[in-house]
Amino acid sequence: MFTIQAVFALISYINITLPQAFKTSAWLLFIEEGMRTNFKKGIVASAIVATFALTACEQKSAPEQTVLATETVKESESNALNNQTAEDKQQALSVLYLQAKQVLFKQRAMSATMFGLTKKDVGDVVNSKTELYGPENEAELRAKLLKISTEIAAIDLRDGTLTAKNNQQVMAGLTRYFAGSPDFTIGFIDTWMGLSPFVVNQINGPLIDMPRIMQNDQAITTEQQALDYIARLGQFDLVAASIIEKQAKDAEQDWLPPKVTLQGAINYLSAFTSSAVDSHVFVTVFATKVNAIEALTSQQKQALIAQATDKVEKVVYPAFKSVEQASRKLLTQARAESGIWAQPNGSKYYQDAIKQLGDSDLSPAKIHQIGLGEVARISTEMDAILKAEGYSKGTVGERMVALNEEPRFLYEDSKAGREELLSDINGYIQDITTKMAPVFKTTPSYQVEVKAFPVEVQDGAPGGQYTSPAVDGSKPGVYWINLRDMKANPKFALKTLTYHEANPGHHWQIALNLDQAELPFLRRIAPYNAYTEGWALYSEQVAYELGMYENDPFGDLGRLQAELFRAVRLVVDTGMHDKRWTREQAITYMAEKTGSAKSDVISEIERYMAWPGQALGYKLGMLKMLSLREMAKAQLGTAFDLAEFHDVVLLNGAVPMAVLERNVKHWLASK
Repeated sequence: MFTIQAVFALISYINITLPQAFKTSAWLLFIEEGMRTNFKKGIVASAIVATFALTACEQKSAPEQTVLATETVKESESNALNNQTAEDKQQALSVLYLQAKQVLFKQRAMSATMFGLTKKDVGDVVNSKTELYGPENEAELRAKLLKISTEIAAIDLRDGTLTAKNNQQVMAGLTRYFAGSPDFTIGFIDTWMGLSPFVVNQINGPLIDMPRIMQNDQAITTEQQALDYIARLGQFDLVAASIIEKQAKDAEQDWLPPKVTLQGAINYLSAFTSSAVDSHVFVTVFATKVNAIEALTSQQKQALIAQATDKVEKVVYPAFKSVEQASRKLLTQARAESGIWAQPNGSKYYQDAIKQLGDSDLSPAKIHQIGLGEVARISTEMDAILKAEGYSKGTVGERMVALNEEPRFLYEDSKAGREELLSDINGYIQDITTKMAPVFKTTPSYQVEVKAFPVEVQDGAPGGQYTSPAVDGSKPGVYWINLRDMKANPKFALKTLTYHEANPGHHWQIALNLDQAELPFLRRIAPYNAYTEGWALYSEQVAYELGMYENDPFGDLGRLQAELFRAVRLVVDTGMHDKRWTREQAITYMAEKTGSAKSDVISEIERYMAWPGQALGYKLGMLKMLSLREMAKAQLGTAFDLAEFHDVVLLNGAVPMAVLERNVKHWLASK
């Protein structure tokens, strides 16, 4: 409950510290009157106290009486929070969870479209708006989210249910994740990566992600939706200007991207505007969708297509070229070093990235050693299979390179070869989904599709990637496969990549997460990297246990090669960002150890340069999940049910590893 003493302390504080215009505003008079007459609304009162306490923090030269009043307010606020009923606390948290969702998606409208959110969800129009990344926009977003994170964590739930505690801990963590580290103002907030260090790079960022969302996720089934799309095209000049401003502001702080990643971004930006306007993907995709709208006449369709073409020519192309030109100028300053250590306070940034993306407090040196150990273990297993199949000369990596040259394992580098590959992937998804039934109790309601990466982004894209379904089911999840180099997709490796990206990996987990409608929305899309990538790598192990590689030793080699790839990531990521390895050192190590296609290795290493710490989540997350499974097996013995364990892991959503361990222990206690 909110006490009379707290109210009077607040009113005293208001009278002492706030400008007269604010004190006499109608809003403040309403609040004061409401507080004097209705003390039972503890949630409202404590929120007001928190608001004014923040104002007090901003007044750095307040007189002594203001400081005393502020201390009184803080003490009263603490008492008020402790005295709130359980219902009040849940109401306060629900308000904060909604605020977090709306704050994030009001400034990330494209991501709102990707998830199928509407004005009702976000509190604002979504599908006709775009995103701005200027320093002020970024600072505002981060400050709001960090404040919400602090407020969520401050509510005492020691007597709450496990679900309530999980919601609080995960939401406090997610809002901190989306706020980025308060020690850094550089980079930009990505709704998947959290704080991404370079607003212009070769693998993600506004000018890579936004076009993909507009092409694949933006519905155009009515005239208004077509006009929304055109409105977005017309705002790319503003987007580009904000990106250039952010890029320049970061450079002023001596935060400079590696030359190779910036050159990769320039290559992409140049290619994006290389085609004739009327054959550009922004126009062709739009035309296809508009022409399918039966309610429009042919004249209306042509008029809309003409408007879109005009916007691409006069706004989009100049916008991309302006960022390309700014990036070319910055290229002369860009760093030769590959690792984040070379940036101002780079080591501190990396340790925070390890915490956020690897969900670990381990030092880079310790993670490096874990990686070396896993590389040795997996290489030994691969060596045994290779020898059994008659391949005994050379290192494991050299033998895998030789294997990758054999025609029997390669798809034809042609349209027919690409179609065959996509057909095989769909077959693998059908097969494993059937065989998964005994060890997975709950099935997601969302479907998955397989698509090749668009040609214009494939050079910087990874070998495979997954994007989420729309919340309303209007769009399925998509497993993207990179077909730039058919040698990078040998037949013996394709099963494992499919299990990782689709079922039982990313699609199964993310779709089930979306199905948990009772969770706060940000929890339904939680991108905890160690959990999501750890689960996908764990899924490869589950596929092996289900017999998907039975009588297929080369497929099993592909599985082990994929796991080795993830173990090598621990070595090269820490190598570059902590041990000061060069790009070339990292490429050589990965190529020699894994025997993967050189094109794959180069794009992987350059990816780690742009995303410090992200590559750590796979192996660290998988190892934790396997250890929890072994703990459960040891405790339950013959009563252990793998399907039940999977429900415990999956149906609570993506969570930090500490929360996952608590959930598993709670389940074990209930048994």
